[in-house]
Amino acid sequence: MSVEQVNGHAGIPMLDLSKVTKHFGGLAAVQDVDLQVWPQEIVSIIGPNGAGKTTVFNLITAIYRPSAGDVRLGGHTLVGLSPDQIVRRGIARTFQNIRLFNNMTVLENVLVGQHTQLKATVLGSLFHTPAVVREEEEARKRAIELLSFFGSELVTRQEEYVINLSYADKRRVEIARALASNPKLLLLDEPTAGMNEAETLEAVKYVRRLRDELGLTILLIEHKLAVTMGISDRISVLDYGRKIAEGLPEEVRRDEKVIAAYLGKASTGGEKAPVDEKAEE
Repeated sequence: MSVEQVNGHAGIPMLDLSKVTKHFGGLAAVQDVDLQVWPQEIVSIIGPNGAGKTTVFNLITAIYRPSAGDVRLGGHTLVGLSPDQIVRRGIARTFQNIRLFNNMTVLENVLVGQHTQLKATVLGSLFHTPAVVREEEEARKRAIELLSFFGSELVTRQEEYVINLSYADKRRVEIARALASNPKLLLLDEPTAGMNEAETLEAVKYVRRLRDELGLTILLIEHKLAVTMGISDRISVLDYGRKIAEGLPEEVRRDEKVIAAYLGKASTGGEKAPVDEKAEE
């Protein structure tokens, strides 16, 4: 991929979607979507229900394969890779509906996120060799460090089952688990969903810290427009699976096509996205 100069950015985007399309039967959930995310940016994807936002996440993380177009990370295509290969390339994500293991502790859930980083062999694990013991201890220290990113409460509750946590704390554990895979790019699917105002403000702070302190690049889906307007470097807007606007938060806020989409006046004809996306928004 050639070096580009776009919106003041030189070089290769961290993430580059080019004319990405996904069909379910005869319906296009995503159609010709272009999106670039540059290193250490916070970029939000917004849009009405069924706009295709989570389908884009699923295409990036290989849950779906594009019907057309290309998805690149650091200039290298991701199309054709498996979800675990995507994680190894440096992409981690959370889900709109929290996916933690309720029958495991807080610490164990975060340790699960480190599986792609561990080097222990089956025989080493079976006989519990010194190298495996050292690796397990390092993994435990790393998991506690990740939990401490969100304050001391999760560290003190590391041996509790996650089912006993508040909704906001479950969100934090899910992000800690995603961080455990040591990603370069973090996809957050509605990170403040289900949170009250105080919890939402706290979430906004730690999303900024993920970028500022850990150097992560962040792509997020968020329904609370006050959050996206306040946290994003850029915002991309989808409607009926197509990108209808992109720019700085204030530019997007004033865009007539965006206003029309949120008032329910479709910018393009056709039906909303298929049933496959009902859990999306």
